[in-house]
Amino acid sequence: MDSRLTTQDASFYFLEAGSTPMHLGSLAILRAPDSGLDYEDLLTHVERRLSLVPRYRQRVREVVLGLARPVWVDDRDFDITYHVRRSALPKPGSDEQLHDLVARLTSRPLDRSRPLWEMYLVEGLADDRVAIFTKSHSALVDGLRALEIGQVLFDECDNPRQVPDELWMPGREPRESELVMGALAEMIARPAEGVATIRHLVGDVVGTATSAVGNAAALVRTAATTAPSTPLNATISRNRRFATAKTSLEDYRTVRSKFHCSVNDVVLTVLTGALRNWLLSRGEPVTAFSTVRAMVPIAVHVSDADVDAAEDPDAVPQNFDRRASSLLIDLPVGEPNPVVRLSHIAHATEAHSRQNHTMTAQTLVQVSGTAPPTLHAVGLRLAAGLSQRMFNVMITNAPGPQAPLCLGSAQLLETYPVSPLIRNQALSIGLTSYDGHVYYGLNGDRDAMSDVDVITGLLYEALDELLEACR
Repeated sequence: MDSRLTTQDASFYFLEAGSTPMHLGSLAILRAPDSGLDYEDLLTHVERRLSLVPRYRQRVREVVLGLARPVWVDDRDFDITYHVRRSALPKPGSDEQLHDLVARLTSRPLDRSRPLWEMYLVEGLADDRVAIFTKSHSALVDGLRALEIGQVLFDECDNPRQVPDELWMPGREPRESELVMGALAEMIARPAEGVATIRHLVGDVVGTATSAVGNAAALVRTAATTAPSTPLNATISRNRRFATAKTSLEDYRTVRSKFHCSVNDVVLTVLTGALRNWLLSRGEPVTAFSTVRAMVPIAVHVSDADVDAAEDPDAVPQNFDRRASSLLIDLPVGEPNPVVRLSHIAHATEAHSRQNHTMTAQTLVQVSGTAPPTLHAVGLRLAAGLSQRMFNVMITNAPGPQAPLCLGSAQLLETYPVSPLIRNQALSIGLTSYDGHVYYGLNGDRDAMSDVDVITGLLYEALDELLEACR
């Protein structure tokens, strides 16, 4: 089985450079059962679930001379042990050591000669825990036709899904002559796509990506000025630093109830307070009018039919990924009062929601049928379609299930997104709510963001400020 990459998939594939590996990461920390989480058991579990994400057995095959976009082809030499790997920390491994390992693994590009994903079982963590770190290329996950593997890896603990055994047989790989003839036929039938393909050859990949998501991002292109100058925008290397923060979802609900806003408003206010104090810790000039512009996916445009469909968890709106858009918001880091910061942000997001008829977090999960890693992938697609001069930092907030999940008999304790960096973006922030908590994953350039762990510490202070204002 083979199919041509979409224009946007191809853009992600070609956009990848030495300093910007374009894969999404996901870090899951689990409580190992008494019998442990065996590598062989994980292999068996993953291999069985691959039938639910068939693209994870396919690799990218480029067309000679770049005559057309590459195609997905079944990997006839697919080796599950190449993709699912085993690693360990010296016992008892700390969270800091785990974060260092994730940063190193995130820095490495994926092997383009094989299906574009990797998974690592990390053993040796303290307190009878294990970790699973997954990398999936952005071209591999589109949010609708191709889901992220984490979506099918975990089940509700008291209701595991039944996946029948499948004998997978790879399809025939097309010959080079077939690819060339197909490319020429496509160029004759759709000459505009031929022009887009040639753009890749002359290096105009960003323009192709922008056109691919032009409709999705049209509503945020009203920003007429470039983003303010901050340390968040710098020339970056391939090396990364990774840090996390774990907070209680109930704290955000407390603030939401007190000030009549949304949980997302509270999240953005917490991040604003943390970024304000981080800038001050660096000795950066912060005035009353200072802002940091954030690109915040994902707001999904819905109709009444979509909302009705939310009762069916398997119902997915047509063109779900194309109907998502982003919010460009100037975070008021110059405002010292946390309540005033929250008011500014709530007004901005409310105006955007009124204009776009966006989903609530609960409805988004129900209608899309997607898990947080897949929603983060959709968010990245929107960010890549914007000029990097338009924002300082990408913040993706994906709602997750509030019931415990399990991988076999191992319970998922914590889950952190690891969003990639876009060119000249030194920090990417992802967060996911799960089982009563909000989990932040901060991925930063190793040199430009050597103090990324300072921001995670300041997140707790910013949340405490808001809770104090509720009393």
